[in-house]
Amino acid sequence: MDSLTTALLSVREEGELLSLREFVRETAESLDASDLIFRKVRFDRCLFTSCDLSGAAFYNCAFENCGFTGCRFSGSFWKDTLLTSCKAEGGDFRKARFKDCALTGLRLRYANFNGALWERCAWTECDLTESSCQELRVVKTAFEKMDLTGADLFRAALKGADLSGCVLDGVSLSASCQELRGARIHASQAAVVARILGIEVST
Repeated sequence: MDSLTTALLSVREEGELLSLREFVRETAESLDASDLIFRKVRFDRCLFTSCDLSGAAFYNCAFENCGFTGCRFSGSFWKDTLLTSCKAEGGDFRKARFKDCALTGLRLRYANFNGALWERCAWTECDLTESSCQELRVVKTAFEKMDLTGADLFRAALKGADLSGCVLDGVSLSASCQELRGARIHASQAAVVARILGIEVST
């Protein structure tokens, strides 16, 4: 049994807080880490498979080159946490809250962010192709080179967001495109909105 699995089992049995630890090239499979608190924990090239992290809280943590397969993060809370070059395709992040986090180079295709909150975060070069982001709330969050191809943004609150550097091809919006009201897009992206509104754009 590796140290990550041992640590999670120990925290589950003896308390709810895991702090000031570092895990490198560790694995965790089918573990219940729901509602646990992680503080100043660093994960480097770790692999999580079918783990339940719903309701877990991460404060000042770092995830680098980690993989999450079949994991659940619904209702989780992320604060001042760094996620770099991680993969969580199909991950369940429903109603998860991210505050003051930096997310770079993440692969989150088909992930579920329905009802989630992104507040004062920085998303850079992340792939959210065909993700579900219904009723997502975005507050003072920066986006750079985000791929939102085919994402479901129905009823997402994007007012104030600068989406001009994002790929918006095939996104799902309401008939009125109210999700983009107050958001900033590039002139070249206007055709995407026009198609949703049923407007033909000549070139």
